[in-house]
Amino acid sequence: MLAFWTILTASLVAVACALLGCYLVLRKMAMVSDAISHSILPGLLLAFLITGSRDSVTMLIGAAALGLLTTLIIEFLHRKGNLQSDAAIGVTFTALFAIGIILITIFAEKVDFDQECVLYGEIAYTPLDEWILPNGYSLGARTAWLMGAILLLVLAFISLAYKELLITSFDASFALAIGISSSLWHYVLMGMVSLVTVTAFEAVGAILVVALLICPAATAYLLTQRINRMLWLSALIGVLIAVLGYYLAVWIDGSVAGAMATVAGLLFLLALLFSPVDGVWKNKWQKAN
Repeated sequence: MLAFWTILTASLVAVACALLGCYLVLRKMAMVSDAISHSILPGLLLAFLITGSRDSVTMLIGAAALGLLTTLIIEFLHRKGNLQSDAAIGVTFTALFAIGIILITIFAEKVDFDQECVLYGEIAYTPLDEWILPNGYSLGARTAWLMGAILLLVLAFISLAYKELLITSFDASFALAIGISSSLWHYVLMGMVSLVTVTAFEAVGAILVVALLICPAATAYLLTQRINRMLWLSALIGVLIAVLGYYLAVWIDGSVAGAMATVAGLLFLLALLFSPVDGVWKNKWQKAN
């Protein structure tokens, strides 16, 4: 059952991240997840200073607030400061991460402050955190149920806002012309990204979350030119990463998160080389003929 709950949790995280990652890739903002993972450190400290508690829920609330603030700052710098998206992301996450380190040095130097509860989760431990009912019956891994609820929220969001997300991702000017606010839907999307990434940090760790947000979507992007197919493909690739990554980790007796991130990179490389849409080998064959 340990393998089942680990793979299930990873699959739920992968699908939720992959679906939102498609829109990040299309909007050329794939690295916003990396920015969130670095910039939430002040949120962890502020949550501790305000509540005096270091439990996971408190830390997650603080991290989520800073994750959302990060996306707002990035968008402000991009639109009002005329910075390119990558520059806005770089400036924001380095500044907030540095502020977090300074605050910890000043206010929590002698406190056993465990930012690792959100930043460096280990997915192999998720089956050990069981959801136990008052009668003593175990429902399995608590994180799997949490990520299942988050995935349902993501599916509902994409289903209800499919047209708006599609139009604003490809043509913001046309969206404005027909009365759809590109800025509003950008903030809503970034809020969902922040919620999913921060929720998944404690379970799978920041590195794997970033990999699952980018790699499945980027791989699917190489395999199709239609957004609906891209969404389905990214979800399937995410599940494949979870399954293959787990058994790779068992085979090499190594890190589960590291193995999954490695599989994600290998699948992207295969798509880059052999994609029937725009793969390297296809292009070389066409040039040769």
